[in-house]
Amino acid sequence: MLRCHARRGVSVVAIQAALLASSSGAFAQDSSAVLPPITVEAPQQKRASAVRPPRNSARSARVTRSLRTTPSPQQTASEQSTRAPGALTVLTAQQALAEINQTPGGVALVSAEAYRNSTPSNTIKDVLDYVPGVYAQPKWGDDTRLSIRGSGLSRNFHLRGVQLYMDGIPINTADGYGDFQEIDPSAYKYVEVFKGGNALQFGANSLGGAINFVTPTGRDSFPHGVSFDVGGFGYKRLQANAGGVNGPWDGFVTASTQAADGFRDHSFGSSNRLSGNVGYQFSPDVETRFYLNANEVRQRIPGTVTKTSALTDPEAAAPANVAMDQQRNIDTVRLANKTTVRFDDTKVEFGAFGVDRHLMHPIFQWLDYRYKDYGGFAKITDDRTIGGFRNKLVAGVNVLNGSIDNQQFANIGGQKGALLSSSIDRSENISAYVEDSFYVLPNLALIGGTQFLYATRNRQDRFISDGDQSGATRFNLWSPKGGVLWQIDPAWQAFANVSRSAEVPSFGESAIGLGIPTIPFTSIRPQIATTYEIGTRMKRSDYAWELTAYRANIRDELQCLYSTFGNCNVTNADRTFHQGIEAGASAAILRDIFVNGPAPDKVWLNVAYSFNDFRFDKDPTFGNNRLPGAPTHYLRAELLYKHPSGFYVGPNVEWVPQAYFVDSMNTLTTEPYALLGLKAGFDNGGPMSAYIEGRNLTNKTYTASASIIDRATATSALFEPGTGRAVYAGMRYRW
Repeated sequence: MLRCHARRGVSVVAIQAALLASSSGAFAQDSSAVLPPITVEAPQQKRASAVRPPRNSARSARVTRSLRTTPSPQQTASEQSTRAPGALTVLTAQQALAEINQTPGGVALVSAEAYRNSTPSNTIKDVLDYVPGVYAQPKWGDDTRLSIRGSGLSRNFHLRGVQLYMDGIPINTADGYGDFQEIDPSAYKYVEVFKGGNALQFGANSLGGAINFVTPTGRDSFPHGVSFDVGGFGYKRLQANAGGVNGPWDGFVTASTQAADGFRDHSFGSSNRLSGNVGYQFSPDVETRFYLNANEVRQRIPGTVTKTSALTDPEAAAPANVAMDQQRNIDTVRLANKTTVRFDDTKVEFGAFGVDRHLMHPIFQWLDYRYKDYGGFAKITDDRTIGGFRNKLVAGVNVLNGSIDNQQFANIGGQKGALLSSSIDRSENISAYVEDSFYVLPNLALIGGTQFLYATRNRQDRFISDGDQSGATRFNLWSPKGGVLWQIDPAWQAFANVSRSAEVPSFGESAIGLGIPTIPFTSIRPQIATTYEIGTRMKRSDYAWELTAYRANIRDELQCLYSTFGNCNVTNADRTFHQGIEAGASAAILRDIFVNGPAPDKVWLNVAYSFNDFRFDKDPTFGNNRLPGAPTHYLRAELLYKHPSGFYVGPNVEWVPQAYFVDSMNTLTTEPYALLGLKAGFDNGGPMSAYIEGRNLTNKTYTASASIIDRATATSALFEPGTGRAVYAGMRYRW
C-alpha cells in the first residue's frame, strides 16, 4: 500500500518518483518494474532540496532501487555497470521525465531504448511512431513530412510549424525552416516532445511546439558501442560511439555512415554524421559543455507523382526529377556551449551557438543557399518554499539570428546554368519567457506564464533585373499561458491549460504567379492560435495510458490558398480550427504464460491513436472544408511477446482507415491503407542486442505522404508512394 502523509512539506517531485520508477516515453517500452509500498514524507524545510535533480547518476540509481521491489533485467545490468558522477548540463532520462511531467499539457519523452535496439531507426518516424498527436511520414531518404496537431500541413517541402533542437540548440534556420536530414536517430539517449504552447521555454511561437534531441555524455552508462544495420532497397548503416571520464573532464562522440539505393527510381542517397561533446566540472555545482555536430548528406529526389502512378507503379520517379537530376544535398557544422551553475534553490543555464549550413539543391532551379545562424540563451529555474508553499519559477531569453545568402540558377540536367535570382535574407528572433508554478496543495499546481517574441525579416534583393523584391517586416508578439497540474496519485496526473502561440512567417510564404493575387512576403501576417487542452496520463507497472483533447482556434493560418504551375503558394487563411484527441495505451494483457515468478513473461499491447479534425471556419472560398494533408484517424499498434531473458517477438500495424483530402477544395483524396509488420529480437539491457523486422509484409501499395494544393485534378502530381515489402536486421554491442 502507499502511505502519503498529506501535509505541505511533501515534495511533489518525490511523489512523481514512483512514476519515474517505470519511466517510459513512447508506449512501445517495457514496463516490467513493480511499484513497491513506499512512504512519501519530507520535512517542510527540506522540500526545496528534494526537488533538485540528483547530483550524480549513482545517487539516482539508489533512488530508483529504493522504489522497486524487483529490478528488471535492464535495470540490473545498467546499475551493475560502473558509473562516474553524472553530468550537470545534461539531465538523465529519469530527471528529464521528472521535469517534463511538470508541464500541464501534452508532452512526451522517448528514450533511445524505445526504438534504437529494435528498429532500423533511420528516420524520425522510427523515433516518434508511438507518440499520439504526431504525424510523421517519410517521403524519400531522410526527408519526412512532420506535423504535430496539424502544424505545417501547407508546407510541401522542408519543415515548418515545429521547432527542432539538438541539446537545446536550434536546428531550424532563423526564419523557421527545418530539415530532418540533419537528424541522426541513432545518436540520442532520449527525445523530448513538447506539443503546441507547451514549448514555452523554447519560445512558443509555433502551433506544433518543439522537439529536442539529447545526446549522451561521457558520464552515461555504456559510453562505447558499435552497431550495424542492413535491409531492403540497399539500406546499410554503420554507427559507432565512444566516451569516458578523466577527473573533471568527460567526453562523448558518435558517428554514423549510411547509404541506400531507395525503393523508388532516383531515390538513392548517402550520409555521414558526427556528434560529440566535451564537459568540464569546476565543482559538483558548476559545469560547462562544448558541442560539435557535423553532417554531410547527398540525396536524390524521386518527386511527387499522380495518384494513379503512385498506386500502380510506385517505384517510378517523376520524369522531370530524373531529367533535371533533382537532389537535396546538405553540409552543416554546428558549434555550441552550455554552462550550468546550481545554487541551493536555483539553477542558472546559459550558452551560445553558431551554425554554418550549405544547401545544394537542384530542383526546378539550381538552388545554392548558404546559411549562417547564431544565437544564445539563458535560463533560470528557482524552486523554493514561499510561505509554506512550493513555488517554481522559470524564466529565460533565447536569441536566434541568421542570414541566408541565396542564389538560384537555371537547372540544366542537374548542372548550374545562368543566375536567375540572388538575395541576402536576414532574420532576428529574440524571445523572453517566464512561467510560475505555485502549489496551492502539495499535489496541485496553478501555472501561469507568458512569452514575448520580437522578430524581423529583411530581404536585400541583389538581382533586380526582374524587379526589386527587397522588403522588411517586424513583429512584436505575446503568447500567454495558464494551466493547472494535479498529481492525483504517484503515477497519475491530470492537467488543463489555455495557451497562445504565434508563428512568424518565413521567407518562403508569398503568392506570386500568373492568374493569382501577388502577395509579397512582407504582407504575410503571423499565424496566431489559441489552444484549449485537457488531459490525463498514468503509468503503472503493468499498464500505462494517456488521453488528451485539444482545440486550437487559429487566425491567419499559413495555408495554401492559391497555386500556379502546380506549386502551392502559402498565404494567410482567415479563420481555421484544429481539434483532436491524442490517445495512447500500453498494457500487459497476458502474463505468466511460460514463466512465473517475480519476472514473468508477458504479452504487451501498445497503441497510439490520433483523431484529427482540421477545418476552415466559414471561409469565403472553402467554407467549412477539411484542411488537406492529414488523415482523420491514424493508428499505430503492436502486440509483443516479451520473455524475461530479453527475447521478444510480435506483429504491428499502421492503419489509416479513411482517405484524406490533398486539396483545399476537397476534390481529390488519398486511399485508406493498413500496413502489417513483424519483428523479433533480443534486448535485455546488457551489452548485446539484435533485431530483425519485416515491414509492409503484404506489399501494399499506398501513399506515404502527399503534398497539398488549393484545387486538384486527377492528374495533379501530389503523391509520394510508400515503400514496398522489406526486411531489416541489425546488431548492437556496447560497453
